[in-house]
Amino acid sequence: MRKSFSKRIRITKNGKMMRRKMAQDHFRANKSGQQIQGKRGALNTKKVDIKAFHKLKHKGVLRP
Repeated sequence: MRKSFSKRIRITKNGKMMRRKMAQDHFRANKSGQQIQGKRGALNTKKVDIKAFHKLKHKGVLRP
């Protein structure tokens, strides 16, 4: 889980953590155009995820 978590996030210049919305590409033919459009762009992560990321990073598990 640690490696997959680090692959799915991006840290901005100001220190925010960004992630993609889930279910963007899986079974895309079954989704409406509005659903596909709504899933574009990135989201900020929750505070709980940020704490978990920093905890793993300080343990030396994650690499920047």
